[in-house]
Amino acid sequence: MAKPTLRRALSLPLLTLYGLGVTVGAGIYVLIGATAAKAGIYAPVSFLVAAAVVVFTALSYAEFSTRYPLSAGEAAYVDAGFARKHLSLLIGILVMMSGVVSTAVVSIGAAEYASRFLTAPSFVLLICVVAAISGLAIWGIFESVLLAGFITLVEISGLLLVLFVGWTNISMDPGRLPDLIPPFDSSVWAGIASGALLAFFAFIGFEDMANVAEEVKNPRKTLPRAILLTLILSTILYLAVVMVVVANVPLDQLITSAAPLSYLFSGETAFLYAPFGIIAILATLNGGLIQIIMASRVLYGLAAQGHLPSVLSSVNAVTRTPVLATIIVGSVSLGLALWFPIEELAAFTSLMVLVVFFTVNLSLIRVKLTRQTRQAQQDIFVIPLWVPILGAVAAVGLAVTRLI
Repeated sequence: MAKPTLRRALSLPLLTLYGLGVTVGAGIYVLIGATAAKAGIYAPVSFLVAAAVVVFTALSYAEFSTRYPLSAGEAAYVDAGFARKHLSLLIGILVMMSGVVSTAVVSIGAAEYASRFLTAPSFVLLICVVAAISGLAIWGIFESVLLAGFITLVEISGLLLVLFVGWTNISMDPGRLPDLIPPFDSSVWAGIASGALLAFFAFIGFEDMANVAEEVKNPRKTLPRAILLTLILSTILYLAVVMVVVANVPLDQLITSAAPLSYLFSGETAFLYAPFGIIAILATLNGGLIQIIMASRVLYGLAAQGHLPSVLSSVNAVTRTPVLATIIVGSVSLGLALWFPIEELAAFTSLMVLVVFFTVNLSLIRVKLTRQTRQAQQDIFVIPLWVPILGAVAAVGLAVTRLI
């Protein structure tokens, strides 16, 4: 009997919704407050800096994903450039751990939003959140991503609601907008740079699409388009939402909350508090679901490539998902969520991903400078050499802000 394999079920719309689900749900619903604690009212600029860092690496992933459309894609990318199994394993583990820690971050946010409606202890809410998203990830890739895609549309509608309410308030006092432009002051820009490291977490997600490549229809054509669409759409949403939130919510309230967007619904818009709270819970659950899917596929991919014990590459014959890998990822995420604060987890995730981005960009530089570039493969998405060079430099630059 043939060994069960992953199912190719993801089209461009589903894959783009998958990417948007993890970026939008994981970042904007949870980390505006933490970013504002560093950058103050200039948090939108921090998000813009983070987007500028991400764009070069996104293009590098777009090319690599067409060269090597595999689960645990980053490990395969690094192996192609450096041919060092230990380095490939390290990068694969970092990617998996970024997904694990991201799941913990988003689970904390989901539990925080849920606590506005439920009186259960926070640890009970966290356990329920992680158990729910782990079960959905085990259910099946088509079913879980289809559900995630639907929830993504719901969470985007929540952000549009935030924009409507927030912009209505700003339009009553347009004099607030110029206050969001930072002065040429070194201390202000140091805060913006530090905030950009946390804002960077909000863009983590486009690279997750590379790790479900074995479940994508026509991956060489679909993956680059989905990666770029995800980045463009999420950047537009982020900048608009962060601008209206910092212009409307007092900083002392914003910087202390893991559920920051809920503060926008008070006074005349208080009747929207409950509907938005439900949307926010779904959004954060969605981000956790997609991160668990990604991390479990990396664990599966590393085992399938021979880096880890083969039992981790087992696929359930009924669900066609890596059940054991998913359970491990969910369990570790729960432990982190119970023991560490959200800001530390987000910053740690960002640093891990920046190390991965730096290494992937270096690997693409090496690949493009070898004979592999001269191979006649017309179905490869090709970018200029200067793109991964800038991607590597930008990743190092943002990581250094941790020392500021």
